[in-house]
Amino acid sequence: MTQATVGLGSPDRVAVAFFAGFITLTLAITYWASRLTRTTEDFYAAGRSVTATQNGIALAGDYMSAASFLGIAGLVSTSGFDGLIYSTGWLVGWPIVLFLIAEPLRNLGRYTFADVVAARLDPMPVRIAAACGTLATIAFYLVAQMVGAGGLVHLLFGIPYEGAVVIVGFAMMAYVLFGGMLATTWVQIVKAVLLLGGAAALALLVLSRFNFDPRQLFAAAAAKYGAGVLAPGKLVSNPMDAISLGLALMFGTAGLPHILMRFYTVPDARAARRSVFIATGLIGLFYLMTFVLGFGAMVLVTPTAIKAVDAGGNMAAPMLAELLGGRPFLGFIAAVAFATILAVVAGLALSGAAAISHDIWSSVIRRGQPKPGEELKVARLATIALAMIAIVLGIAFKGQNVAFMVGLAFAIAASANFPALVLSVFWRRTSTAGATSSMIIGTVSTLTLITLSPAVQIDLLHHAQAFFPLKNPAIVTIPLSFATGIIVSLLRPDADGEARYAALEKRLLLGAD
Repeated sequence: MTQATVGLGSPDRVAVAFFAGFITLTLAITYWASRLTRTTEDFYAAGRSVTATQNGIALAGDYMSAASFLGIAGLVSTSGFDGLIYSTGWLVGWPIVLFLIAEPLRNLGRYTFADVVAARLDPMPVRIAAACGTLATIAFYLVAQMVGAGGLVHLLFGIPYEGAVVIVGFAMMAYVLFGGMLATTWVQIVKAVLLLGGAAALALLVLSRFNFDPRQLFAAAAAKYGAGVLAPGKLVSNPMDAISLGLALMFGTAGLPHILMRFYTVPDARAARRSVFIATGLIGLFYLMTFVLGFGAMVLVTPTAIKAVDAGGNMAAPMLAELLGGRPFLGFIAAVAFATILAVVAGLALSGAAAISHDIWSSVIRRGQPKPGEELKVARLATIALAMIAIVLGIAFKGQNVAFMVGLAFAIAASANFPALVLSVFWRRTSTAGATSSMIIGTVSTLTLITLSPAVQIDLLHHAQAFFPLKNPAIVTIPLSFATGIIVSLLRPDADGEARYAALEKRLLLGAD
């Protein structure tokens, strides 16, 4: 047993104090927000009162999830260089959001990305297809967060994994039910500040062992485990798998429902662009630090010790914190990671509730004419249902690496949401049938190929071989989704499709009605 595993699984007063402090703060935020959340717009979009700076920090908080903090550090610590593909892929997706998505989304939408796709198309089939893609993306993303939360709380307090997942599910439900988007935004802001501060402190402690020279850290990793840890191929040996994963991470960012929903909280398109710029800088800074944390855990904690505590490697960063700063620092880092998970799960639940209540109930079932207050009630019921589903899935996927699970969520977002969003905004010939087919094919093909991939067939079901060779199917499903949307739009055009596009073009570009 290494120094990093001493005391893990037993309660610590300092750790409990950090957790209690965060929970108290976030419950206070939720109580304050609940008094200001009265309308549907308050619940979904915080009354569009969030400033660009606030939304930029909250966007960064939404994006720097358990996969970023726990998953990437774990992958790098156990696999070396290849773990960084997640950091790079997630970061380079942001220029796409900045230059292609942020402004049109804010100009055309109300609460969900389906508002944009349906702006000039027949809303009923478009919204049904968009809700399916959104909920599939959210399901995989929720799994990653719940798995990270269960392992973290079990590590720190010795609470059974299943009990920890239940605790997180109910805490998330409380934040969303009572505080809506306003509470979620401020919880994200608090979490982002804590996460950046905690990661910076831990990275500095690691570098202090190597004379504050990252090159010495990397040299120590190579000396201890061979030069292969600094070269690609250990985790993703198939070049097609690496390209496919990179495409999913890059284009999936622009299709994540809980990220896209944040653009509706700011007053105008200019604030949306500025918030993306701020978020990109903060996220880039954070991912630079994950390099140091991953290799630091590899050298100082060792992959064997990390995997002994958690098979997926998700506890590398907390174990590194205990080794370098003792139980008090472990308590702080674990509380930060817990804050990360709760905040992201709340954002995911809110976007899922919006898809069910706004896209399905109000726009399809009620045909755009819900009874007063009805949409808000349905959103809250949907939040409860999503919390229960998240708990069940979190328990079922125990032991999976959270960064890998989020990679699959990105594949769905990149295949189901991103192509339809781009086609509906930038191609005037996109038809209702084309956009709907693109989203359905993107969702179904991604889920099918994930089921047939080594990730499920070999890693989860322990079969001898998989029917589909790639772990991430994005290299097949993204072009398939685009091609489907284009071909079906040409074969089944809308009678007045181009006229509708012309009517919306000014609003799309300038935000004017």
